[in-house]
This record gives sequence, C-alpha cells and structure tokens, in this order.
Amino acid sequence: AVATTPRRVQTGPAVGKEFVWPVSGRVVKGYGATADGQRNDGVNISATKGEQVMAAAGGEVVYAGSELAGFGNLVLIRHPGGWVTAYAHSDTVLVREGDLVRQGQAIATVGSTGNAGGPQVHFELRKGKEPVDPSLHLPAMQG
Repeated sequence: AVATTPRRVQTGPAVGKEFVWPVSGRVVKGYGATADGQRNDGVNISATKGEQVMAAAGGEVVYAGSELAGFGNLVLIRHPGGWVTAYAHSDTVLVREGDLVRQGQAIATVGSTGNAGGPQVHFELRKGKEPVDPSLHLPAMQG
C-alpha cells in the first residue's frame, strides 16, 4: 500500500454517485492490503465521539447488534442492486433490524467499540458478499 497524506471526507449530497460518506472526518486506514499483511475490507474514518453516523444510501437495516467480534456495535444496510453497507464501532445504534432508512438519515453515533483504537467509523461497501473499495462509489475526498 502506498502511504498517502490523510484526506478528509465530507458528508453531503452525492453528485453522480449512489452513496455518500457516513461521517465527516479523516480516513485513518484505507481499503485493501496493509503493511502488516492484514486486509481492510473497508475504510476507517476518525470522527468525534457522539457525532451522527449517516446511512450512505437508502435501504433496509438487516443487522443492528454487537455479535461480530472486533466490530463493536455494527449496523448493516441492504440497498437496491445487491449492495450492502456496514458501519462498525458505533457508540449508540439508532435503528433496528427491519427499519427502512433514507440516504443521510442518522443510524448510529460515532464510538470506539470493538477493537477500535479511538472514535471512528469502520465503513464497508459490499456488492453481494464481495468487499468493494468505497472510494470508487463515493464523492471525492477533500484534500
């Protein structure tokens, strides 16, 4: 992986993109292979504890809980077209399984649950079961 200057992401309307960033903040861990041989199936965005985490797109909440090791409080949303978004390490979850949410709706608050080293959102975008680099489907990061 190439070391890059941390860039900020900004929530807001998606222009020509179907998803928006779930929280404004700095990407502290990017998508893909890491220097230590691990793999990040999403991106980790540092943010202020208690800040609202937004749904990246409209859909149905298919999971809201803390049973997956390492992820802390986790929300999964299924979207049209076979897409699923995941939001991990939340402090408080504001939605329940079966809820229908719209893009930009608050679904959780930023926390540091699970194996998070500080307040952040671990955000994954999946097509079916396969992880996809979120930056390919989200508005450009702010430099």
